[in-house]
Amino acid sequence: MKLYLALILLLPLSGGIFNALIGRRLPRLAGETIACAAIWGAFVCTVMAALQFSVPVKVEYGSWLSSFDFKAPIALYLDQLSLSLTLMITFVCGLIHLYSVGYMKGDPSFARYFALLNIFVFAMLTLVLAENLPLLYLGWEGVGFCSYALIGFWYTEPANATAGRKAFIVTRIGDTAFGIAMVWLFQLFGTVSIIELNGMGFLMPAGIITALGILLLIGATGKSAQLPLSVWLPDAMAGPTPVSAQIHAATMVTAGVYLLARMFPLIGTSPVTLAAIAITGGVTAFYAAASACVQSDLKRILAYSTISQIGYMVLGVGAGALTASTFHLLTHAFFKALLFLGAGCVITALHHQQNIFRMGGLKRQLPAVYWPFLAGALCLSGFPGSGGFFSKDAILAAVFEQGGPLYGTLFGLGLLTALMTSFYTFRMLFVVFHGESQHDAASPLPTVMTVTLIPLALLGLLGGALNLPPYLAEHGLLSGFLALIPGYAATGHVSHSNEIILQIMAATACLLGLGLAWSRYTGQRRAQSLATESGQAPFHIRFLLSGWMLDDLYRLIVIRPFVWLSGFFWKKVDGSGIDGTLDGLARLTLWLGQLPAAWSNGRVATSLIALAGGVATVLGYLVWEVLGR
Repeated sequence: MKLYLALILLLPLSGGIFNALIGRRLPRLAGETIACAAIWGAFVCTVMAALQFSVPVKVEYGSWLSSFDFKAPIALYLDQLSLSLTLMITFVCGLIHLYSVGYMKGDPSFARYFALLNIFVFAMLTLVLAENLPLLYLGWEGVGFCSYALIGFWYTEPANATAGRKAFIVTRIGDTAFGIAMVWLFQLFGTVSIIELNGMGFLMPAGIITALGILLLIGATGKSAQLPLSVWLPDAMAGPTPVSAQIHAATMVTAGVYLLARMFPLIGTSPVTLAAIAITGGVTAFYAAASACVQSDLKRILAYSTISQIGYMVLGVGAGALTASTFHLLTHAFFKALLFLGAGCVITALHHQQNIFRMGGLKRQLPAVYWPFLAGALCLSGFPGSGGFFSKDAILAAVFEQGGPLYGTLFGLGLLTALMTSFYTFRMLFVVFHGESQHDAASPLPTVMTVTLIPLALLGLLGGALNLPPYLAEHGLLSGFLALIPGYAATGHVSHSNEIILQIMAATACLLGLGLAWSRYTGQRRAQSLATESGQAPFHIRFLLSGWMLDDLYRLIVIRPFVWLSGFFWKKVDGSGIDGTLDGLARLTLWLGQLPAAWSNGRVATSLIALAGGVATVLGYLVWEVLGR
């Protein structure tokens, strides 16, 4: 086990270092092979570790940080949660690496791309397998750096570089809160071990646990693009599409959900923290779904859908449904990777066209992309029987079970969000793949790009089998597997009749959204709708199109005051105050120095006057002394 856990991390890291140092000097095939083999090797090691797994195991490899009573060794912890996520990460990222071979064909910076992609996986695996918070924080910052570098991968375009910086800066807000929480936890409990911290929550007053929970929530909000720190993710589409798939499906944005779930035994004892988590997730899910309904950029639709689906996961954590949140995290990884990779196929075939209103008719031209994309769309919309249907319903059922005004409102909001999700998903599908073509003939695609869609489509559609509801299976596979983790034990189930009613409501919402999209974007109304939405939009459309104008709000309350204060301190305080004072003293000193210099002009008359003045001064002083006595 110790060897397998080490190789799971070392293989992606070695692949990344190899391509970073010598990848450019070797044939392209060698660099691509090393990068892909590193991830699939890590997947094989994860499978071998899973076959040997029986009980959670902690493996310590050596000392890392040690000072007086502070100790943070290089220690990994494999339990049911970290094993599930490691299997998902290595498999999905392995497919994304294979897809990248075709997508990045011809790009001269392939070595830098695959180096960063490998290190991205290493950082995420470090985050998931870490036994202590500093090691987890190392992986946390690692995925932040890699996302910054990959979002701005084509940095010669100013917009791409700006998007990378935006992601880096916004997520630093959450990272700062997480860092404060980590230091505070050590100060309170004297340890940074996640296992030990989760068993010490009863030692502290509820107010302190609430404050710690809010700090961790802010950290998760930044990394998982939840309100109000969600503004970076839509712009992150500037990077290559496989990078978007990796960020949205298997790494980065799921880190925040993992942090909240991992620390739940500590922070879950605070009802205020749970309510804050649930409200953040529920409102974010609604906000992002509403914004996705009017987007015209294919990747931005999927970006907002990720924000919304992560919101569902956070809502599940706030309702105490950790198994349901993990279930949705896993199924979402499959179908969201599928949708992004499918979108990459469409964009490549149409020569990097991303406006859905300039597409159409691709069902006939790209059937190998259409059918897997349809599978992903069914999962995202929560179509009955798909993996996304069962995992999303599990979260809604848990929220419904909580009861009360707060969770009742959040359940209604989640159900409305499900309807909007179905609408924007099928709107995207019908506009892109159905109707008349709005473009030139699609270019042929590399086989590796279309083949990788098939396993993701199957996993997305059949993912519901991981955790079927109790009325279909008495013990769900995932529920039984995760039940031994603190915080994951089942707290009770919705009755079978209520479960069926809730699923009927969710299915109705999905079908209603499908019907609305069908009526608007197919048949005679299609052309009229495309012309209307691609033209001048009214304010409410522009409001949603801009993501509720959050960027404008940030400019108003953060950027403009910051710029004004910067100008004030620069021109008034530093320029006029500090520099002005120093310059004034310098001028005064110069003037005082020039006074005696005026008497040193070499003229005899000036010297005699100075001598007479000096003698007169001395005599005057002597007279004053005599008279004073």
